[in-house]
Amino acid sequence: MLAAAGLLGAAVASGLTVSELGLGRDRVRAGLRLGAGAAAPVVAAYGVGLLVPAARPLLDDQRVAGLDGRQLAYQVLVRIPAGTVVWEEIAFRGVLQASLRRVLPEPWAGFVGASVFGLWHIRPTAGALAVNGLAPGRPARILAVTGVVAGTAGAGALLSVLRERSGSLVAPVLLHLAANCTGALAAALARRLSPG
Repeated sequence: MLAAAGLLGAAVASGLTVSELGLGRDRVRAGLRLGAGAAAPVVAAYGVGLLVPAARPLLDDQRVAGLDGRQLAYQVLVRIPAGTVVWEEIAFRGVLQASLRRVLPEPWAGFVGASVFGLWHIRPTAGALAVNGLAPGRPARILAVTGVVAGTAGAGALLSVLRERSGSLVAPVLLHLAANCTGALAAALARRLSPG
């Protein structure tokens, strides 16, 4: 949170306005409405994945496997929201998007922002592949990381559209929370529902 506050402070000091950063109070309600509408299908998809036994292996994630209830609660209620979602939304859909819009025309500003967001996920993707024993071998790992980076860039473009349409960071934050927090919960529940 300190990094996010510092980034916002630097952005405001450089002349970006609260509205440009997606933090205007007048747009919160629009952000809630659009964000909740975008998040609902994500939560529903994870729910379906849990209800269909054949789909549960797709939810498996070794990063969640060994967590007890307290550790899972910490991940879902503190680390993911504050350490990942809020930080990334302030950095990418807030500061970076507002800065790019000052120097690049659309659609280039959106394309560059989404691409940077995708590239930001190279390291965590490589780590997740290793922990979960996926994509053994260098060529398979490179292909998997490239695919995830492209998908994450696409997700970044969608988050940027939500930010633009609502005028608020609330909308992309809600969708990002739904994807990351519900994903962790679904992985933990899938393991408990399908022992062995």
